[in-house]
Amino acid sequence: MNVVCLQVFVSEASRHHGKLTYEWLLDAAQELGVAGGSAFRAQAGFGRHSRHDAGFFELAGELPVVVEFFVEASMADQLLQVIADAGLKLVYARLPAEIGVTA
Repeated sequence: MNVVCLQVFVSEASRHHGKLTYEWLLDAAQELGVAGGSAFRAQAGFGRHSRHDAGFFELAGELPVVVEFFVEASMADQLLQVIADAGLKLVYARLPAEIGVTA
């Protein structure tokens, strides 16, 4: 099945309406009817704001979390609209993907 992989990037400690943003994203996707999603915490990384490493205690809460969904393109559009309507400005990647089950 051809779908898209929608990845949304947030800071692990960021919050939206009192909830961790990655939890809010998973809840919003579930309410839309997305079949599943996952959140992955980075060990280290860098981006437009600086470099982060899980080894430094003082950087706790600043590492990125990738929230990932494999969905049809129209569902990705709907989820991105929900995010925008909520007033969140988040970086995302939308990649073509194929999903299936091994024989």
